[in-house]
Amino acid sequence: MEINGVAHIFITAGDFEASRAFYRQLLPFLGLKPVLDAGNTYYCVGGRTGFAVRAPTPEHEGERFVQNRVGLHHVCFRVREREEVDEAHAFLVSIGATVVHPPKDDDWAPGYYSVLFEDPDGVRLEINYVPGQGLLAPGSSGHIGAPL
Repeated sequence: MEINGVAHIFITAGDFEASRAFYRQLLPFLGLKPVLDAGNTYYCVGGRTGFAVRAPTPEHEGERFVQNRVGLHHVCFRVREREEVDEAHAFLVSIGATVVHPPKDDDWAPGYYSVLFEDPDGVRLEINYVPGQGLLAPGSSGHIGAPL
């Protein structure tokens, strides 16, 4: 068996209205189309990916995401062109997103280039570009963070 991608990701927001407003801008910018925006859920689909933000149960309202706690670490969206990472960064700055690091090269894979940012609850999101087959390319060491 070989999976065909990640079908969908749902995150729970501590401040649902702030997060919904943020994702109503971000997800369509990334080419995802809203398919549900009602009640306690905002859900978009595109690029073989579904992404949703949901309201918390009452006892968790107002809580914030804690980086490196058990559970989700971050979500990374892949783009097709290196320049799209720069375009995404300009968009993020224009909407006032918290940018953790601006576009930069990294050694996660040959040609890895990304911007890292946070949603209103502090959930970390990344937009990256990796040329070709990345770690699966012939001649690649096939290990994350391996020396290039």
